[in-house]
Amino acid sequence: MSSSDIVIGGVLNGSPYLLDYYTDSNRKVHKDVLQSYQLLYGRENNTHTVLAFSRNLQTCDDNDKVITGSTVRVIWAFHAEDVGMSGPVYHGTNRGRKSLRLLNPGTSSSIPAGTAFFDLQNKEVPVPHKDTTYWCQIFKFPELKKKHHIIRIEPKIQKGHENLVHHILLYQCDSNLNKSEIDRGHECYHPNMPDSFFTCETVLFAWAIGGEGFTYPPHVGMSMGTSIDPVYVQMEIHFDNPSLQRGIVDSSGLRLYYSPSLRRYDAGVIETGVWVSLYHMLPPGMQDYITEGHCTQECLQESLDSEMPSGIHVFAVLLHAHLAGRAIRARHFRQQVELQPLASDDQFDFNFQEFQPLSQERIVLPGDSLITECRYNTKGRMNMTWGGLSTRDEMCLSYLLYYPRVNLARCESLPEITGQLKFIGVKEIQEPVTTWPFVIKSPKKYSNLSFTEAMDKYKWTRKRGKAFNDIVRKLPMNVRCSKIGQDEWSIQGVIISPPELKSEKTSAAVVACRNVSGIQCGCSLALLLTACLLLILQTCLHL
Repeated sequence: MSSSDIVIGGVLNGSPYLLDYYTDSNRKVHKDVLQSYQLLYGRENNTHTVLAFSRNLQTCDDNDKVITGSTVRVIWAFHAEDVGMSGPVYHGTNRGRKSLRLLNPGTSSSIPAGTAFFDLQNKEVPVPHKDTTYWCQIFKFPELKKKHHIIRIEPKIQKGHENLVHHILLYQCDSNLNKSEIDRGHECYHPNMPDSFFTCETVLFAWAIGGEGFTYPPHVGMSMGTSIDPVYVQMEIHFDNPSLQRGIVDSSGLRLYYSPSLRRYDAGVIETGVWVSLYHMLPPGMQDYITEGHCTQECLQESLDSEMPSGIHVFAVLLHAHLAGRAIRARHFRQQVELQPLASDDQFDFNFQEFQPLSQERIVLPGDSLITECRYNTKGRMNMTWGGLSTRDEMCLSYLLYYPRVNLARCESLPEITGQLKFIGVKEIQEPVTTWPFVIKSPKKYSNLSFTEAMDKYKWTRKRGKAFNDIVRKLPMNVRCSKIGQDEWSIQGVIISPPELKSEKTSAAVVACRNVSGIQCGCSLALLLTACLLLILQTCLHL
């Protein structure tokens, strides 16, 4: 509750009231001198108290949080007594929390009644008693005689497993897959995983913890039923089990709604950001550490010139990182000049990740470039944080939903390892490389250590971490530019230097008070709580 913006209200003797409070860094509650919240209406019966209220997005009051498009942690609480002369009474255990985007609440779940659907669902998968498990299973889409469009996808999380299922990815597989693999499950990325599983590389949909379902815009849908559409798909579920629970059996999955009423455009997904690898590394003890994943001008030029010279229209973005993530931006450049970000979240919450529909579709042209920028905090960590699959590892990705569909699945980059090793004093590695991670040869202090062990052995300080960050962002990078399936564009694997950017747009959230004092919240914020007379709403920057 420390440093929270609070509104407290109720109905006393038939009259509704609303008061603006805040807490200091010591969690002491104070009544705000500037009462910024406006009561719109209130009512109460034997079971419910309903209050509706509004507030300017920017109040120019230091005790009020600025409301932006980023994630807001909302905490609610209630008490059976109204606020008296001595102030509010402690709410006890009558409390809860939820992360929201107040200005971008997501897509509606409304679809035509009777819309057909099918489920891709685990069948009693035993979850291993280990920290991180990726479970993969292959399914076959329904056989259709003509083209249909998928118009909505939503998670089906087994009750009680909301914190266990961290994310679900849906990949398109080779259409010539062995039918014996259908409905077969196996741990992903395992040495004994069937070879056919490795043909499933193109992301069709992504959902992550805290998110709801996604409904496609009326003019767009995911195509199914044609010769180039998915026949077989692989569903990957990330189980996050840090307490190493035993005996868990899961039957979670996805529900896909589809219709013969075709939309105008076929949707596609492009994965952009930092290529997932150990070469993506974060030093310990850093308050702010920034990594950048480039979807390069060269990749977009080659792929879009060949497929869609008029450009593609991005209509939703999913920003993805792990526990150290604090903020993410999907930045957009044209002729080296920065445009407004495709999407951003300055208050990233690992437990609340979903596709953000864009208020206005954005066109990405051949020759544009994109940077997925992630800001991390590793202050409480003693060792390096590595890029990888575990929740305790890190990622920096943005998934772009767009139309019309083109043959581009991944547009990413990875900083070269040589410059990173040079920073800590590595002079030579053992060759030929026969182990992973590879082993250092010299200097003597790192001899016979893997490069990950050498990085952990280095005595990191905040100053050294910042210097390392500055160097890594300027290093040459390896370009990933892959097609749907296992093919690649010719720029794949090429080493290029990061572009020199001419400008950077100021974030819309950082605007002087005098410029926004007249902006009003476009809708009232209403809360409905059961059997309550006292309502507390707290919006806070951190947990």
